[in-house]
Amino acid sequence: MDKNALWKWLILIVLVCWSLVLVTPVHEKVKLGLDLRGGTSYVLEVDVSQLDDDAKRDAQARALEVIRNRVDNMGVAEPIIYPEPGNNRIIVQIPGLRADDRARAIKNLKSAAYLEFRMVHPKNDELVDALYEKNLAPAGYKIVSIDEQLYNGQWKAVKYLKRDEKVDAAEITGDEARKRLRMFQAPAGYDFMLMKEESQGQEVFRPHFVSRRAELKGDALKNAGVDYQQFGQPIVTLRFDAKGAKRFAAVTSDYAPGGAKNPSLEGRRYLGVVLDDTLYSAPLIKTAIHGGSAIIEGSFSLREAQDLSIVLRAGALPAPVEVVEERTVDPSLGRDSIESGGRAAVYGAIAVVVFMVAYYFLCGMVANLALLLNIILLPLGMMAVSGIFSLMDAGGLGATISLPTLTLPGIAGIVLTLGMAVDANVLIFERMREEQQQGKRFAAVVSAGYDKAFSAIFDSNITTIIAAAIMFWLGSGPVRGYAVTLTAGILCSMYTAIVVTRMVFNLLIRYTKVERLRMLELFGETKIDFIGKRYVAIGLSLVVIIGSMLLAFKKGMGNFGVDFTGGATVTFEFKDKVPVEDVRSTLGNAGVKSPMIQYQKVVGIEGAESISEYLEVKVGFEDGDKVVETLTGAWADYQVLQKDSVGPQIGKELQRKGVIALVVALFGMILYISWRFEFGFSVGAVVALLHDVLVTVGLFCVLDRQLSITSIAALLTIVGYSVNDTIVIFDRIREDLKLYRGKSFREIANIGINQTLSRTVLTTLTTLFTVVSLLIFGGGAIYDFALALFIGMIAGTYSTIFIATPVAMIWHPEKKIRAQADA
Repeated sequence: MDKNALWKWLILIVLVCWSLVLVTPVHEKVKLGLDLRGGTSYVLEVDVSQLDDDAKRDAQARALEVIRNRVDNMGVAEPIIYPEPGNNRIIVQIPGLRADDRARAIKNLKSAAYLEFRMVHPKNDELVDALYEKNLAPAGYKIVSIDEQLYNGQWKAVKYLKRDEKVDAAEITGDEARKRLRMFQAPAGYDFMLMKEESQGQEVFRPHFVSRRAELKGDALKNAGVDYQQFGQPIVTLRFDAKGAKRFAAVTSDYAPGGAKNPSLEGRRYLGVVLDDTLYSAPLIKTAIHGGSAIIEGSFSLREAQDLSIVLRAGALPAPVEVVEERTVDPSLGRDSIESGGRAAVYGAIAVVVFMVAYYFLCGMVANLALLLNIILLPLGMMAVSGIFSLMDAGGLGATISLPTLTLPGIAGIVLTLGMAVDANVLIFERMREEQQQGKRFAAVVSAGYDKAFSAIFDSNITTIIAAAIMFWLGSGPVRGYAVTLTAGILCSMYTAIVVTRMVFNLLIRYTKVERLRMLELFGETKIDFIGKRYVAIGLSLVVIIGSMLLAFKKGMGNFGVDFTGGATVTFEFKDKVPVEDVRSTLGNAGVKSPMIQYQKVVGIEGAESISEYLEVKVGFEDGDKVVETLTGAWADYQVLQKDSVGPQIGKELQRKGVIALVVALFGMILYISWRFEFGFSVGAVVALLHDVLVTVGLFCVLDRQLSITSIAALLTIVGYSVNDTIVIFDRIREDLKLYRGKSFREIANIGINQTLSRTVLTTLTTLFTVVSLLIFGGGAIYDFALALFIGMIAGTYSTIFIATPVAMIWHPEKKIRAQADA
């Protein structure tokens, strides 16, 4: 009897209670990611190219503080803002952000908030009138004359500049265009700037020549707020600190009529209020202003005035910021993802539970108990793994002991865990079957089953953990959540399968009269010459790989999603379907270049009765917002469900990280298997894994799916999981090499494959139950993930039998093995 049995049960009870406390109540303790609750995630890059070395060191930290203040002032609930280690990027996650607030959020996040007070040219009116007389207007603008009513009731024609509708807005909003505008007819030391106004319901611009020298800057600002003028027009109120108030009083005193720099009592000088190189107002200085207060007037709405006050209060960014990645999920899609993920988990679990009981009877009931405990212990495991994995971040950033955020890939990891959790039980039970067939008593059968299966269980699970750790190291966001969930599931299943089920069997031995374990047998004693069929199998694999790759190459970059190519993908839901050509024509008229448009159907649980159809549009990175604006404006019932925008630089980095992750994972397998077995076995395993990856990628692309970061996560899972069955066979061959004297390696390899055939098929089958459940009910990105896993697991089972061991034979010539056996 196990003397520590009581302590083991007490520890189990403590762990179960601890895990339940972590998630109770669920709605308070379990935090949902943006892909489940809805919202928008931005990756902001701080451009430090123009900063000196000292300023570069803390530019990210200073920008982070400014952006955090801005988001907090926007009134957003539970935003997540953190720096990305190793570069100058900042992640901003804003849950529940409505579609009409996204443009506002981006503007607030990107605004440098560089406030300056600059003097307008003393002869500004004469210079502007001269432009009008010569009919000179900057590129993209035209001179218009609008009749306005004066205070005395008379009407007067007033000239302004107005956007030329014939010129594309993109041609006058770029950096070069803005630079040319500033230089337009400007005297030395001055910039040509336009102040937006509204006249007779039209948006117009009043030209000003503004000094390049700032009299006062925004660093002297103490506070900013919103108020109203006499007629209800919103204004932004400013309050300076003591030093700023003193300087503001000096400037207004100098330039007021009769002042030191404006001695004439009839002199009219204007003070330009410039924010981020945009002239907001240019009030006339009538007298010296003391008290440290000022206002910004302009033709803006209440929301615009509020946003302006927010960025001013938060302070200026130390350097320009660009949005290099944006991912948006509508809350309704998040709710659907939770429902479909839950459905996949339930049906996957039912399939596994029913199969285990039907096939293994009493042992299956024990395995199902372990499966239940595995699910209960998963939150505790996720908390522990999250804390350990977060140490991989540079400088230990984020190394906290807390329950990680649940994401859609995380749900996929939980569902996959349900299938993988019983793999160890299958290995143990199949070993127990062999021991029972040798006529051993129940206690001896249980003891030998656990002892002999342990090395295969340990080695196969470690390889999957290696792949998951690489996923976390090189991944980001939801992929990291999946890596945490997968690893936690593996560790919990090892504990429940190896420790807890053994405790249950010990109770059965001690307190019941069980003498023999009943089990079904899918395969009897087989004697298939698998090694003899290796050339046919290798030929078949080459046909599949080469054929699928040739077909995939024809699609070129069409095989890759925006994660790798850069660009924007927008998914719309709708009531009335619009023909693709009408969508293409509408986008073309709006200036959207080369859109890829397709309707996609998703089948729900009720089958044909619940088919949903969505419109997906893929365009360049800069055109994502234009697609949303154009289609929702053209058809009111078209609503954005999801939007993913990835800049070219991010796309290249994701490509690089994906390749590095796969290479590092394969190299990790070589090292581990070489250490645990020998180099020849590791080469056989890695060749089989390369086979699995190539087959999966080829067939995945042939099925018209696009590779994404989620697909890479699936491939890494395949690399970690597919080698499991290979290790089980290698473990048996290693054991048989010591048992069978005088046999060649080929004969021993065939014996090992045949002996482990049932467990090879059964472990794949139980995991496929959950993968198929994800495939049917997962939907969205999870469908691609599940499809890649489905292909990879079938390919992995095939390569385990027909590829890995034959390749390992190259390092074991017949004569060498015979000599070893006779020694």
